[in-house]
Amino acid sequence: MKSDNWVFADNENVMVITTKNIIEEKAPILSVWHDSDDGMWQFLDSSDVNEEDAVLVSLEEIVNLDISISEVSDLPLGWVAWREAKDGIWKKQNQNN
Repeated sequence: MKSDNWVFADNENVMVITTKNIIEEKAPILSVWHDSDDGMWQFLDSSDVNEEDAVLVSLEEIVNLDISISEVSDLPLGWVAWREAKDGIWKKQNQNN
């Protein structure tokens, strides 16, 4: 059940991919990917990601870590959003362009 102020189309408990550095608050979320093939969300920092760094968490946990993620809640399938710093402006682009 979505709360009244929840802005994502996906429910709070949807699993998303992120990194240990983001969960441990060692790095900010600098890119958001909304995969076109499976609808999966990825919330990444600026480092290269390998399998050992990847973790699955709920979308709600990501929003609780960084409420500014709500600014890209309308990111269409197949699009990526990125910013230069945690307080930066989000830029968006279709992954196929």
